[in-house]
Amino acid sequence: MHDERFPGLRRRGFLAATGAATGAVALGALALTGCGAGDGTDAGAGGGDGRPKRGGRLRAAFAGGGAGETLDPHRANLFADVARAKALFDKLADYGADLSARPRLAVRWESNKALDRWRVTLREAAFHDGRPVTAKDVLFSYRRIADPGKAFRAKASLEPIDLDASRATGERAVEFVLKRPTAEFPNVLAAFGAYIVPENTADADFDRKPVGSGPFRFVSFAPGRSAVFRRHDGYWEGAPHLDELEFVVANEESARVNALLGGQVEYAHELNPATARAHGGKGQIEIVRLRNSAMQAFCMKTDRAPFDDKRVREAFFLIADRQELVDGALSGAGVVGNDLFGKGYEYYAAGLPQREQDLDRARALLKRAGAEKLRVTLDTSAVAAGFTEAAGIFRDQAAKAGVTVDVRMGSKDSYWSDILDSGTLSCYRSGAMPIEAHISQRLLTDSTTNATHWRHKDFDALYRQAQSTRDRTERTALFERMQRRLYAEGGFLIWGFADWIIGTGRTVKGVETKAPANTLDWARFDRVWLA
Repeated sequence: MHDERFPGLRRRGFLAATGAATGAVALGALALTGCGAGDGTDAGAGGGDGRPKRGGRLRAAFAGGGAGETLDPHRANLFADVARAKALFDKLADYGADLSARPRLAVRWESNKALDRWRVTLREAAFHDGRPVTAKDVLFSYRRIADPGKAFRAKASLEPIDLDASRATGERAVEFVLKRPTAEFPNVLAAFGAYIVPENTADADFDRKPVGSGPFRFVSFAPGRSAVFRRHDGYWEGAPHLDELEFVVANEESARVNALLGGQVEYAHELNPATARAHGGKGQIEIVRLRNSAMQAFCMKTDRAPFDDKRVREAFFLIADRQELVDGALSGAGVVGNDLFGKGYEYYAAGLPQREQDLDRARALLKRAGAEKLRVTLDTSAVAAGFTEAAGIFRDQAAKAGVTVDVRMGSKDSYWSDILDSGTLSCYRSGAMPIEAHISQRLLTDSTTNATHWRHKDFDALYRQAQSTRDRTERTALFERMQRRLYAEGGFLIWGFADWIIGTGRTVKGVETKAPANTLDWARFDRVWLA
């Protein structure tokens, strides 16, 4: 079994922080499992006795990334990418609904007393071509992710591992040598994008004929259009109920809804509140809400004018009327944020005062910064529900502080890559991850998805100190110090947490309603069946 002394991040005080009536701030989307409805699943409407039925093809509509899409799991960034990756591949661990690390290909892990060496034992599992999953595959995968010449998403999360010193101690045993003590190393194993691929897999193999150890095996892939996978009967956790799974790319929300209503797909990812109101309870499709699930933010580039001045960033924090944004952009389907990620999760700095709109102070800060008649471009796109509405509302709020915001519409196909390094202000969102992972992937100098360009060596050092601190109370205090600084001068204006809305056909059974997006049981299409 895995070491319960360091079980990973949990949602301590979660309901107390959010209120049982509003549900969990789960930071994510719908999950699909084969458990019964009493275990957080929705067996679906349309009759049947709730017992899984084998066979059929499920067609799932997601917003995609255009012609540049890939099945390389180490490059997965969009929800569609991750859903496809987890259908084909596995990780050593993954995040449960409570954001703690749960064993997957790793059946257990143990540390030495110094917390700088961790022994990981693999379960018996096989790739789609019949080869066993071995320690050599694990080391190859992690070394590929850590390649200094590439920008794989999990690179920052794997940084604590000394991969040159780490070694296979048996066919299914790995000793990871760390650069420094790391108390919550299981979170590294569960890192987003840290999938295990066969040793010596070439880059070109991923889109031609990828081989993984996941519940489905590859059939075909047309980037920006569709991907078809078939049941892997030898899957270590049990073969999927479905014969086939097809991912269909439909970037327009209306296209996903119409395909669901017309029977062209059985699952539509990410619907907006107006759609849910229009179709909820009508009986034609099923609407599932995960309350207050997705972080909603504006992202300020802290390394360029005007946001290289922390007074301007603070002014923008004070310009935002968060309740107006939740009511207008999310149709009230969410709760206000406080410029910090991970509301309700362990290490969240819940004691900081809720920020309110203060236009007088915002104007005074802008005056001191020499930015009284500031004009700035806000990048947005219809790539996510509420983005264009939020941009318009914030433009009007900023005008009251004397700031002119020019809203610029971006391409749905390339928006996320475009805003990573270009522009100065953009609409942003995120699904679930532990606060520790949010920091490692987005807020360290070498983070590969550092959209705010927050780069401070002393902040990096504080993060490493927190990682190495054995005592949980002391570690919590360090994470609070980091968050206090982000609250005061960071680049994320986090104004709310939105409900996440999914639509399914009435024949879809086994829909998990509790697991956030990006966690283990989200997009568990291997546990879904068709009545």
